[in-house]
Amino acid sequence: MAGWALCTALVLAALAGAAGAVAESRYEKFLRQHVDHPRTAALMAHRYCETMLARRRVTAPGRPCKPSNTFVHAPAEELVAACTQMPDAAGLHSTPTSMGLTACRLRGGDTRPPCAYRARQLQHHVRVACLDGLPVHLAGTHAPPQ
Repeated sequence: MAGWALCTALVLAALAGAAGAVAESRYEKFLRQHVDHPRTAALMAHRYCETMLARRRVTAPGRPCKPSNTFVHAPAEELVAACTQMPDAAGLHSTPTSMGLTACRLRGGDTRPPCAYRARQLQHHVRVACLDGLPVHLAGTHAPPQ
């Protein structure tokens, strides 16, 4: 009897965990895929993209490699603040200041795992799409004016 109760409890806990994963908001997904503040420093530079994209579940076995992804090394609050800026003609908001980024680009033409990326460190403004005052999509980056 105790074994059955334990089994039931484990199944219910697994279902609750699965339901929690499904309930990720667009803002939470944005944070998971794009914000690494402070920058994870323990990684070797040439392995940063592969490790972070796998760790953050952006790439996964059985799915194609994502062609590019950008990690922002600034507090999430600074990206939320971008949503208060005047949108451009496309409805996108830019951060008022540039911030540290790691831009990951897929190397080679193969889009199947294992995924190999090239990492570039940049200091750029970030353009985001916002929903209900929160960033939900990283639309691109641009260099500060010279």
